[in-house]
Amino acid sequence: MTIPELIPLSFDTDDGFGARARLGLIVLESDQTIEAEAGMLDIDGVDIYHSRIPNALEVTPETLTDMEAQLPIAAALLPSEFEFDAIGYGCTSAATLIGAEGVAAGIHAAHPGIACTNPISAAVEAFRALGTRRIAVVTPYTADVTVPIAQHFTDAGLEVTALGSFLEPSDLVVARISEASIAEGVRTIAGRADCDAVFVSCTSLRSMAAADALEREVAMPVVSSNIALLWHLLRLAGVTDDVPGRGSLFSRQLVSR
Repeated sequence: MTIPELIPLSFDTDDGFGARARLGLIVLESDQTIEAEAGMLDIDGVDIYHSRIPNALEVTPETLTDMEAQLPIAAALLPSEFEFDAIGYGCTSAATLIGAEGVAAGIHAAHPGIACTNPISAAVEAFRALGTRRIAVVTPYTADVTVPIAQHFTDAGLEVTALGSFLEPSDLVVARISEASIAEGVRTIAGRADCDAVFVSCTSLRSMAAADALEREVAMPVVSSNIALLWHLLRLAGVTDDVPGRGSLFSRQLVSR
């Protein structure tokens, strides 16, 4: 069989995907949730590119801080040629223990000068944008991982009025905690606290799809790690769009300091 002559074809180029904003997201190897919830944003011209970072399945302070050494490697898997507008690291508990400066240093090793964030820093900015000061916190973690989350908010000037946890150490199990159980946890903690908002900590917990309905039920903002992180990434990238149905935070802009 004769191979036909190869015909040269002309072409034009355009801005491709992410013409408005290209966001980078470093996702835990074991995370089953954040990519699916990020896909719920569906903002025209905004696209998110993912990298995975190795992590242990058991969530302990030691396994979380071990990720700091892997951050520059995972960040480098997001090609700098994409010219990202903002990059996020998707682990609330690890970012709390490593610290925002440590997370930024890991990302900036591969992407110097690019705006970056993480769920716990994003949550603090979210509550500032919402004008809330008293928060209740729901986590899936054991006590030695949960307490530093609450302490971080306290150090940031917020008042944690109630703290509840599913006390589950396995990230694989956390991702399978039902949305109904998460919603019931929010109801329980919100009902026992004199608070202005509820924070659902952990990028593996599923709450974005039900955010609006749950907020109406408890009559206050419900901000998850994923909601806070994705909102902050958008705002850092200069995307000011509201995202209906995904929680009241998406109607807010960053507060100038």
